[in-house]
Amino acid sequence: MAALPAVRVDNVSKTFRVHHDRNQSLKATVLQGYRSKYEDFWALRDVSLEIPEGKTFGLLGNNGSGKSTLLKCIAKILAPNQGKIETRGRLAAMLEVGSGFHPELSGRENVYLNGSILGMNKQEIDRKFDSIVDFSGVEQFIDQPVKNYSSGMYVRLGFAVSIHVEPDVLLVDEVLAVGDMQFQEKCMEKFADLKREGRTVVVVSHGLEQMRTFCDEAAWLSHGELQAVGVARDIIDEYSNREHGAVEVEQGGTRFGTGEAQITKMELLSDDRGDTRSFRTGDRAVIRLHYKADERIPRPVFGASIDHVEGVFVWGNHGLDGGFVPESIGPGTGSIDIEIPRITMRPGAFQLSASIQDYDCVQTIDAWQRAVTFNVGPGTPFESGGLMTLDSKFGGHVVDNGEVSGPPEPQYAERRADDAV
Repeated sequence: MAALPAVRVDNVSKTFRVHHDRNQSLKATVLQGYRSKYEDFWALRDVSLEIPEGKTFGLLGNNGSGKSTLLKCIAKILAPNQGKIETRGRLAAMLEVGSGFHPELSGRENVYLNGSILGMNKQEIDRKFDSIVDFSGVEQFIDQPVKNYSSGMYVRLGFAVSIHVEPDVLLVDEVLAVGDMQFQEKCMEKFADLKREGRTVVVVSHGLEQMRTFCDEAAWLSHGELQAVGVARDIIDEYSNREHGAVEVEQGGTRFGTGEAQITKMELLSDDRGDTRSFRTGDRAVIRLHYKADERIPRPVFGASIDHVEGVFVWGNHGLDGGFVPESIGPGTGSIDIEIPRITMRPGAFQLSASIQDYDCVQTIDAWQRAVTFNVGPGTPFESGGLMTLDSKFGGHVVDNGEVSGPPEPQYAERRADDAV
């Protein structure tokens, strides 16, 4: 028997009334006969989806696509014009900076106020208060009025209260973008904890790579209509390609950019087999990017990245960070090399992407995504699990019942690597 979803959205539509000529005075109101011109704006139109229990679910789309409206409907802050939404279990929402806070009250008072709004009683808040304040990092200002808080402090304290509700479903809007890097990392750790506990997180974010990393599934909205829903990496790729106007490339992958220059071919070169799609852990490799430029392009920034076929971003580098920016390229053809002294990925399938940007990395001249798929097989070092090898070493001695034993024979790891080939 299939598990019931944490959230079910069934044919939900939501409209807002948009006035075109709001009356500016009582006289104007009387002269116009109390009539006002308006139209209904469809923020959501016939949206249906299910959010599985225990998953991290992302909502993505452009500004005005309906993401935040849908989140507010799930949170029961807004009521849909038609359709229904069902949620299972305790729900907490962190949708706007300082939502549920009173600016004149202190941080301490607002913890109790916001906690009670979210369904905690005083005894529960008393028990969790120190943990809430510690997570938020605003101990020094907890007795100051929150109107004096920065937006980042608002977010940290509000999010800390929300997660300590221990909700079955946590709704989070773009507010995490306000927090600093340390706070964002702490939030990601908390999302992972919630997932391990079987809780559901629904998040709205414009950070596509961040969503690709921690979301299991995602839904894409555009102008209030559901475009696609499914595995997060697939939905994010589809959304990104559509927004960039990407086109499929005959050789594989997708391409977008302004087009003054293009990467025409990617080679993965080994020391002994030339261009290949098969490597072993520990092998040296060279990424060779062939290009054609239709005009002179000053200081182009070449870049490359590698993703696991399951969507995990593994590695990326570009010329500004790598210390290689040509004075110019074109018109004409050429190539640049990126040397990888040692492949550190464990066995698996990976995809190579490459790009050319302007010197400020604002304009994408060409981006060829997931152009080449290659495999990594067992090599040296051989390690037990994970995505990467770290060339780890066991050492020291084990003392057991007074007897000292040394490390295992060094040939053991070599035999394991040979057996795996």
